Amino acid sequence: MSENESGLAGVDAKTPNAARIYNYFLGGKDNFAVDRAAAETVLSMAPEVRVAAMENREFLVRAVKYLVAEAGVSQFVDIGAGIPAERPVHEVAQAIDPGSRVAYVDNDSVVLTHSRALLGGRPGTAVVAGDARDPDAILSAPELNVLIDLDRPVAVILIAILHFVPDSDDPAGLVRRLLDRLPSGSHVVITHLSDGGVPDDPRIAQTRALYNGGLFFRSRKEIEGLFDGFEQVEPGVVGVGQWRRNLGADDATSWWLGGVARKP
Repeated sequence: MSENESGLAGVDAKTPNAARIYNYFLGGKDNFAVDRAAAETVLSMAPEVRVAAMENREFLVRAVKYLVAEAGVSQFVDIGAGIPAERPVHEVAQAIDPGSRVAYVDNDSVVLTHSRALLGGRPGTAVVAGDARDPDAILSAPELNVLIDLDRPVAVILIAILHFVPDSDDPAGLVRRLLDRLPSGSHVVITHLSDGGVPDDPRIAQTRALYNGGLFFRSRKEIEGLFDGFEQVEPGVVGVGQWRRNLGADDATSWWLGGVARKP
């Protein structure tokens, strides 16, 4: 997409944007030259990032299929949803259960602008302005409550978002606050950048610098702690490429971990 092709008011095409960079990693076209340049800088340091991002997306597709087909969940709140990508949550879910509903939540004006342009009028969907650090505001949003029945099980999706939340904002506490408002049988889906067991890897510091220090690589133990109090769906927290694919450990990225858990 060129600067003159966006057609979206309020979109800054001159400053790199995390959502558009991720869109580029996924092979999307909703990005600008400045985003591609930043993404290529990351790829020059860690070429595996593109594969990891795609595995992360495939994990989400498998998780949604599991939740609808096996767990019987038909309502989703996708927080930090990002720019709509190929096979968005509502398409995956509605292919199994046409009555599935998805609220896409983000606090990024770029994402909200793109999402409203691309999803406006799609049955069973809503685009909601909200910040993962304020769970109560998200679950109280009128647009969300028109679509999602909070008295019935809901799957909260937190894909590649909690690694932007500093320890001072208590990411594990945010997960608990979200699920506290939801009934038994609700689920949470999380993926998170890991330090790969090598927290002093220089590439971590270099990548964090590209995000002005606002990106937090956590240990496996810390990521597993995000699910405390909930019932892990097998195989637990693993590399996103491995989840429910029966692959060996060598086939899964160690940099991006993910899992699904159920509220008892």
